[in-house]
Amino acid sequence: MTRLVVVRHGRTEWNGLRRFQGWTDIDLDATGVTQAEDAAKVLAGFKPDVLVSSDLSRAYNTALPVAQATGLEISTDARLRERGYGPWEGLTMPEIAVRWPEEHDGWKAGRPVVLDGIETWDELRARTGAAVADAIAKAEGGTVMVFTHGGTARQAVASVLSWTAEMTNTVGGLDNCRWADMSDRRGWRLNGYNVGA
Repeated sequence: MTRLVVVRHGRTEWNGLRRFQGWTDIDLDATGVTQAEDAAKVLAGFKPDVLVSSDLSRAYNTALPVAQATGLEISTDARLRERGYGPWEGLTMPEIAVRWPEEHDGWKAGRPVVLDGIETWDELRARTGAAVADAIAKAEGGTVMVFTHGGTARQAVASVLSWTAEMTNTVGGLDNCRWADMSDRRGWRLNGYNVGA
C-alpha cells in the first residue's frame, strides 16, 4: 500500500495579514514554527519513507522538524510551489479590489482570473500533478510526505483522486499545518482532509 500525506506549510506573517504569497518566499512566523514542531510529532509517527517539499522556505521549514525526527533528507521540487499570483503577491483582497475590480469580482464569484502574471488553475494542476506523481514513484509501496501550499495542496489531492475542476472547487483549502491523508489500495482513498496535530 502506498500512502501519500500532503501537508500545507505552517503560518507566516503574510497569512496573518491575509496577503497573497504566491512565489514570494515568506518564511514561517513564530506561530508557524510551533505548528510545524507540533505537527512533526504526529507526522513522524506515520513512518515516512520519502519527504518532498516545495523549494519555498515556508514549506521546507515545515518539513524540517519531520526530517529531524526521522533522519530523512528533504528533496525539493519547485513544481510544488504555490500558485503564482504575479502582481497580486503581497497584496490583500481589499487592495486587489481597488486595483483590479473586475478580476476581484470574478475571483469572489469563482470564475477564473485571467491576468498577466497569474497562473491559471489548469497550469497549477498540471505541474502539481506531475510533481506528486514523481514523489509517489519514489516511495512505491511506502509513505511519501509532500510539503506544499494551500492552493497547491488542494490541486495535489484533486489530481491523485482524479477530481474534475468542478469537484475541486467544492472543497476548501487546507488550514496552515494541516494535511490530507490518502492511500492507494487498488485505487486511491481519501482517509482524512484538513487533519492536524
